[in-house]
Amino acid sequence: MNKAKRPVRVLVAKVGLDGHDRGAKVIATALRDAGMEVIYTGLRQTPEMVVNAALQEDVDAIGISILSGAHMTVFPKVIQLLKEKGMNDVLLTGGGIIPEDDMKTLNEMGVGKLFAPGTATGDIAGYITEWVHNNRNF
Repeated sequence: MNKAKRPVRVLVAKVGLDGHDRGAKVIATALRDAGMEVIYTGLRQTPEMVVNAALQEDVDAIGISILSGAHMTVFPKVIQLLKEKGMNDVLLTGGGIIPEDDMKTLNEMGVGKLFAPGTATGDIAGYITEWVHNNRNF
């Protein structure tokens, strides 16, 4: 299928022991409603599982929902694995309970925009769509 004619593909993941997945499911549904193809990995994924699934599914973006406080471990590990697999053009974004200073640090490491609880789902869908169209040869 011609990439230019296909919808944006997003993998939504919950990494680690965080068992709260309501937000991830809300985001996955909202992205589907916005016309994206969404792959939801379910709970308790490792960074390796997420990146391998992203590679297999040929996604344009990965969205990680994290409420556990492990964001400064999870996001850098996912970035490292994406680089190792040559997936430098895949957006890594996410949201959850992440302090502003940590968001800035993660952005400087290469993570895309991070979203706090209460962000309008349309803003998230718009950001992903715009990033993909600007960075993935759409």
